[in-house]
Amino acid sequence: MEKTSSISEIIRKRINNEGVRYYSNDNISKFISEEELNDLVNEVTEKFESVIDSLIIDRENDPNANETGKRLAKMFINELFEGRYKPEPKVTAFPNTGDDAYTGMLVVRCELKSVCSHHWQPVVGTAYIGVIPSEKVIGLSKYIRIAQHCARRGTLQEQLCNDIVRKIQEATKTEHVAVYIQATHGCCENRGVMANNSLTQTTILKGHFQKDDVKKEFFDNIRIQSLGSKYG
Repeated sequence: MEKTSSISEIIRKRINNEGVRYYSNDNISKFISEEELNDLVNEVTEKFESVIDSLIIDRENDPNANETGKRLAKMFINELFEGRYKPEPKVTAFPNTGDDAYTGMLVVRCELKSVCSHHWQPVVGTAYIGVIPSEKVIGLSKYIRIAQHCARRGTLQEQLCNDIVRKIQEATKTEHVAVYIQATHGCCENRGVMANNSLTQTTILKGHFQKDDVKKEFFDNIRIQSLGSKYG
């Protein structure tokens, strides 16, 4: 009897046929339907249950382990890795022209939760997004939605910084974008060096933000905003 392909095999074949990359920090939503996401949750549930069994945990009789496989599958696909499986947030740009055009600097702070692609440990921190608008602006909440969508997948902080810059540039149609991220990493806190007070900082500066005076204004704004941040 011919073996029936799993939903992950069907999706993977679809992606491979298009010659598209599907690394842990890539968005593959256009290759997956909403119904297939539910099927994928069921498949991943079985895989997590196999892991639990291999860890010699009695998930049948242990009430704390019962349904854990399902919870893990839903958490990764619908929450922690949502940025891989769900489409990018819709972003509407508005004109920024005429006498009322804003030509100054805009700095938005947002909290981020991500996952280290090496050890699948949580990455938690804050992103500061700086923009000098051109002829288009977007709603303030959209900066946060874009950053969180980029974060909700397996990635590295360096990659995440680049991804957010790229997506903000696309949405705002300006090259003048800066992103600064400071975060704690579970892969440093929960394993290996067990460094409970570690902090990782990454910065990408594009366009005018590479100028010394503009860079200083950006980081001055970060210092002001960080006074009210738990990570500052």
